[in-house]
Amino acid sequence: MASRPTAPQVHIQRWQSGVWAEAPDAVATEEPLQLMLDGKDLSVVMRTPGDDIALALGLLFAEGVIRSRDDIGSIEISAEAHEDSGVVRVNASLVESNRIDVRLRGAPRRRQERSMLSSSACGVCGAVMIEDLRRDLSPLADGPRVDPALLAPMVDRLRSAQGVFEKTGGLHAAGLFDVAGVPLAVREDIGRHNAVDKLVGGLLLDGGLPASQCVLVVSGRAGYEIVQKSITAGIPVLAAVGAPSSLAVSLAREFNQTLVGFLRGDRFNVYAAPSRLQTA
Repeated sequence: MASRPTAPQVHIQRWQSGVWAEAPDAVATEEPLQLMLDGKDLSVVMRTPGDDIALALGLLFAEGVIRSRDDIGSIEISAEAHEDSGVVRVNASLVESNRIDVRLRGAPRRRQERSMLSSSACGVCGAVMIEDLRRDLSPLADGPRVDPALLAPMVDRLRSAQGVFEKTGGLHAAGLFDVAGVPLAVREDIGRHNAVDKLVGGLLLDGGLPASQCVLVVSGRAGYEIVQKSITAGIPVLAAVGAPSSLAVSLAREFNQTLVGFLRGDRFNVYAAPSRLQTA
């Protein structure tokens, strides 16, 4: 199946210094992805096409429907069915569709309660209640230690890996790093939470969960949904370029996640669990 462009070209009218001119521009692709579970409609997620299998699995993992790749029986993408998660992983970057049906080996680990529509702006807008998304969370263990001087370079590496953002200015990014600051994976999407789901879904397929020795860096703000998803994945340190919300701070403190906000240049604020950041 042919890949759809993540930054299609459009012609625009540009106003600059009192003069109108025609110019080419690139915009970020936003399309609906219909998610199905065991053949039944589950949700419609607005996302940027690409890594759709990882996105679907990351979303199901974050909401407790699955807990490991062993829970996955098969994944059907339009008319193509892949019978085991190993085959799905090989094809995940090659197949793009606007419908994915995840078939489980058994019953869902937890009854799924999202509404049928999820926007690209908020990862938990369709949840029945916030408490339903936090009831499976467990406090993160102490450690690892992270040199605070490594956080700013992580943002630079994240930005340098945002190929589509450079063209459009319209995508968020989530980057996973080890505690030495080495980038492990970067994903882009029009929704900040979708980018995180794509990362976590990839980790699920690769057997990389819990990610207890990793740092997650996100290009936007740190809302409740980003904290919830990263704690579910076992990520002990979350750093955001933007601001955290009050609910995000409360959740990070409750479950012992180090939460960094306003990570810009050589400065940042620590809102929860500062002990993981090494001191002089």
